[in-house]
Amino acid sequence: MSQIDPKEIKILSDILALVLEEQQGQSITALEAIKARARRDGMTGGALKNLFQPLAPDIDRLTAARKATEGAELRTLENTIHTLRIQLHDRGEILNRMEHNLRIVRNNNENLKSQLHVLQNAHAEATHRLGMKMMDSNYPRLMIIFVAVMAGLLAGIAGTQLFHLFYAAFHPVTDNARYLY
Repeated sequence: MSQIDPKEIKILSDILALVLEEQQGQSITALEAIKARARRDGMTGGALKNLFQPLAPDIDRLTAARKATEGAELRTLENTIHTLRIQLHDRGEILNRMEHNLRIVRNNNENLKSQLHVLQNAHAEATHRLGMKMMDSNYPRLMIIFVAVMAGLLAGIAGTQLFHLFYAAFHPVTDNARYLY
């Protein structure tokens, strides 16, 4: 009984599949077929069990292999977790540095805004003072222009009078009224 015929294994697997079938008639018939074969071959329940054990893989060997595989997977997962923790720690430090730099930049931004506001106020005040200075400087210019115009008018009147004085001196005027009557 150490060697099992592959045809017998196939027939036995088909019968077992029928035993597990949901239809009552087929499963009862399959059970009866198993009982009949067992009686014909002179096989008991223990012998049938011993027949299936060589077919089943060694449980201890599978358990050891599964434990070894699980141990290797566990070590791999632990290494991965350790690597991820290191990366998380590094990223946390980078995030802290970035937050610190962000606070510095925000403080610099606030300082620059306040300086800009001060400079805008200073510019507005300087513009106002320049406008006032220009208004003050326009007044003397207007006065100088007015004096120059008045001096020009007086010089023109005096020049005209002088011209008429010399013209009358060199060109005697005759009284033409006597020729009219």
